[in-house]
Amino acid sequence: MPMLTILKVLQKSTAYLQKYGVPDARLSAEWILAHNLGLKRLDLFLQFERPLPEKELAGIRADIIRRANREPLQHVLGWVDFFGLKLCSDKRAFIPRPETEYLIELLQTEFSEGEPARILDLGTGSGAMLLALLNTFGESSGLGIDLSPEALDLARENGKNTGLSNRANFFQSDWFEAVEGTFQLIVANPPYLTEQELESAEPEVLRYEPELALFGGNRGLDGLSAILREGPGYLEDGGLLALETGVGQHDRLKEKAHGAGFSRVESVLDLSHRERYLMLRK
Repeated sequence: MPMLTILKVLQKSTAYLQKYGVPDARLSAEWILAHNLGLKRLDLFLQFERPLPEKELAGIRADIIRRANREPLQHVLGWVDFFGLKLCSDKRAFIPRPETEYLIELLQTEFSEGEPARILDLGTGSGAMLLALLNTFGESSGLGIDLSPEALDLARENGKNTGLSNRANFFQSDWFEAVEGTFQLIVANPPYLTEQELESAEPEVLRYEPELALFGGNRGLDGLSAILREGPGYLEDGGLLALETGVGQHDRLKEKAHGAGFSRVESVLDLSHRERYLMLRK
């Protein structure tokens, strides 16, 4: 029997993933083949007729089955690209999303005339946001805190792998509990899903993302409220608190922000034109 070619394996893999309801099945199959063959994804298209021996097919089959079980593609590959950084990705922490990359772009604009000397990342998870900011602001240093020891281990690995660990310190804290000092920039993408939103989430989220990083209480506001309440005490005068939030939460959050004494309270839309970010100045 002749060996299967890259094109035929790609077609079969795509059909298998579609059978199990995997979104963007073709794209997942392309990434998995490229990963196992040590190729860039676009290089697959130049080698469609290349035959694949059984030793190469075995790893591809195993990863396609993982993806068919709705394990996130980033976990199957073991990495995620975030704002130009290649970060390790697994079940220890929430997978960083494109919405958070856009927040980094917004912060570049906010600090276009001067970098923040000290940055605090609350609920750092994989360390993605802090490391991207340190990579953007070459003179800044930062702290990343998380309640999860597993997430902190992943963040430290990412700090080392990106060469940014000399400017990033990761430690355990329940929000501001173990934090000392003040900062020019505080960022957070805290858990903000409601119970109803959590129940209706995709299998990739429900089965494989840590609940600690997702559920924000009955109204999704528990973590956000705590950050707004305590945040001013850790911001330098003129400092910025930047939050990623759930959709439909800004009216309540802006009321809380004004009550906490922030002088500037601004809602910023995401690329889908939904209220996603809060920019707050002390």
